[in-house]
Amino acid sequence: MIIDSYNRIHNYLRISLTDNCNLRCFYCMPEEDYIFTPTSKLMQPDEIETLAKIFVREGVTKIRLTGGEPLVRKDAADIIIALSRLPVNLTLTTNGTRLHEFMDVLLKANVRSLNISLDTLQAHKFCVITRRDQFKTVWDNIHLLIKKGFHVKVNVVVMKGLNDNEILDFVEWTKETPVHVRFIEFMPFSGNRWTSNKVATLKQILEKVEEKYSFISLPHQKNEVAKKYTVPGHAGTFAIISTMSANFCGDCNRIRLTADGKIKNCLFSKEETDLLSALRNREDVAPLIHQSIGSKAKELGGQFTTNFELIQPENIHNRSMITIGG
Repeated sequence: MIIDSYNRIHNYLRISLTDNCNLRCFYCMPEEDYIFTPTSKLMQPDEIETLAKIFVREGVTKIRLTGGEPLVRKDAADIIIALSRLPVNLTLTTNGTRLHEFMDVLLKANVRSLNISLDTLQAHKFCVITRRDQFKTVWDNIHLLIKKGFHVKVNVVVMKGLNDNEILDFVEWTKETPVHVRFIEFMPFSGNRWTSNKVATLKQILEKVEEKYSFISLPHQKNEVAKKYTVPGHAGTFAIISTMSANFCGDCNRIRLTADGKIKNCLFSKEETDLLSALRNREDVAPLIHQSIGSKAKELGGQFTTNFELIQPENIHNRSMITIGG
């Protein structure tokens, strides 16, 4: 097992396949003209499979593929099929733009649950946020997945003054559609123009929902990051990921592996361990994994607390979101 100094067992690995993306969401990618990691410095398919097998041998039972956008990799299908042969629950997070091209691959790999990023239900605002005109494609692919029987979670990063006025619209969407909306508090990363006054908190989101709906809490499962709710009679659910106002670090079981093969023991950790170079040098990778997780901070990478109003984002040492993987 992979255990840290706070006795948290880490059995969930998030692997970023690329820092490339076909959208340009400002809170994830700092600039339109972004220099992506050269292919030679990315983990290759056999290296991803080898590292994944090591993690599984050490106790990982769930793997999520992320990016950037994981499905823009030309060899994404081969990687998905290879990892599907491991004894893990395999899933992925995607922006949804290419899912129609991967339906057969996902079914073959027995991927039955996906997270799709969609921060607005308005096509014009989608263009503002992503700097691309892809709303209809994403919308159609979400409904295609639901029709095919997939469990679909929709990730919504809520930002005051941008899309917080759509909270009720998203909850309304769950009335007839079995979609699972997850409102995410806006988090600080390098270059994403984060300020504390843009954060819509757990309390504020629930207060907004209460203006129109009565809802009930759903049971919380161990290691879940989302606080889940449902409006009685609705086909879907909604949830809130309250990283900034009420973190869930005490129950964390997550490990992140960046596209260039660095292990991050927390989304906000400034320290990284280079597993890819070790693998290419034929070194034993397992001790490096345990060393990294063993040094994990108690919460939030040791960089800030839930008094998020006091955060000075320029003092946080981290990558941009797109280079970490969601």
